Amino acid sequence: MILQIIKLKSSLDMDKLMEKAREREPQFKATPGLLQKYYVKLSEPGQYGGVYIWDSKESAQSFGESKLAKGIPEAYEILEAPDIETMEILFQLRD
Repeated sequence: MILQIIKLKSSLDMDKLMEKAREREPQFKATPGLLQKYYVKLSEPGQYGGVYIWDSKESAQSFGESKLAKGIPEAYEILEAPDIETMEILFQLRD
């Protein structure tokens, strides 16, 4: 499994960002290989993120090339390039 953490800075306030996220939720739920996604708010104003759990590196890469992923900057009015960290999950504590 793959863990991916994406941090971004948006011009949207939290209510508007959440509205956009809810509109896009069905598309993320339908994304092949995406086991889970957590929407997070960081401590800095206007800073948000997504924590993705993928079934494989290939699924994460395929998403990165998708129309849905490429639409993230516009949908969330991102102000600068996001910070993306990708790592392999060695094991999980709970099933």
